Amino acid sequence: MNNLENKKILLIICGGIAAYKSLELIRLLKKKGSLIKTILTKNANKFVTPLSITSLSQEKVYNDLFDYKNEAEMDHISLSRWADLVLIAPATANTISKLSYGLSDDLASTVILASNKDILLAPAMNVRMWEHPANKENISKLKSYGYKIIGPEIGDMACGEYGEGKMTEPENIADYINNYFSNIDKNKKFKALVTAGPTQEFIDPVRFVSNRSSGKQGYEIAKSLRNSGFETTLISGPTNIDPPKDVNIIKVNSAKEMFDETIKNLPVDVAIFSAAVADWKIKNISKNKIKKKENLNLTFEKNIDILSNVSKHNSLRPKITIGFAAETNDVIQNSLKKLDEKNCDWIISNNVSDDSIGFDSDFNEVTIFYKNNTSEKIPKMKKSLLANKIVEKVISVLN
Repeated sequence: MNNLENKKILLIICGGIAAYKSLELIRLLKKKGSLIKTILTKNANKFVTPLSITSLSQEKVYNDLFDYKNEAEMDHISLSRWADLVLIAPATANTISKLSYGLSDDLASTVILASNKDILLAPAMNVRMWEHPANKENISKLKSYGYKIIGPEIGDMACGEYGEGKMTEPENIADYINNYFSNIDKNKKFKALVTAGPTQEFIDPVRFVSNRSSGKQGYEIAKSLRNSGFETTLISGPTNIDPPKDVNIIKVNSAKEMFDETIKNLPVDVAIFSAAVADWKIKNISKNKIKKKENLNLTFEKNIDILSNVSKHNSLRPKITIGFAAETNDVIQNSLKKLDEKNCDWIISNNVSDDSIGFDSDFNEVTIFYKNNTSEKIPKMKKSLLANKIVEKVISVLN
């Protein structure tokens, strides 16, 4: 099935001998109905010409970051926003290294750094370059940022050596992209709800009690669901994070507000409750600011349990209901207990006594406990990459 019709692909061609394959790739994608815009790096101009690319793509070729005619339209922004997908083929060792360090000294690297779309790389280089520890570290870093890597393949190289480093053939890259869009289109029938961040339970007009949470993991999950084609709603407590694009975001403060908005936005196919909801609230909130004194006695009462209410709802329960457990001790026992008591399908738990993961960190390390009495440990990685892994598992269950 052709899923490439009218898909907008920004192709970045880097300076390597495999650049000639990019011409065949453009031809194949155009044949399937894709719209192609191309950026040539300075060195790529030595292997393929703008005229050849324009003839095949029927679009202008971009290559100069400081072209006054183009930069009036801020190409490094407009090109990244225009595309449905950014493809770098061939991706040289030099470009991979630049991207891993966030450098942006030409139009190609600036567009990539400014992009809010998925980025696919098709590496091409000598086998020794591919196997070099520095390159392997750069590839690993880019994967942790969410970049998708196609290949490379094993075979004879232009330099006369044999091994891994050949750019994946254009037909296979086109198939990969077709499957990429197929999965997104297939997932558009699904709805997802994510809760994230802390809740605040007010004591008086200026003070509140809360749970510690940055909201980073929940926001990354919402972003990954949206990128995978889900119609996504994010219900967020107070955070300092910019909302993901094309996600329906609802801002709340208290657990009661989060619960009410959750019920309003059901039914969904999957609900992921990553918010750090306060377990207790103040029984009697003072209408005026409480003045400073030696002792202050507060009466707490149990807050509404959002996860439990949704998991046990007869008519509105999602197909997959997932809870999070931030633990400091007895992680396995506490997680299994929560899985049973809340009646959810998965509990994703982490040990927040480790300062290098969870909370304000960009990294996380979790164990997923499933309803069928199995579990899966996922090693420490960027929260964005962990979000992708969680969403991949959700998709495999729904499909």
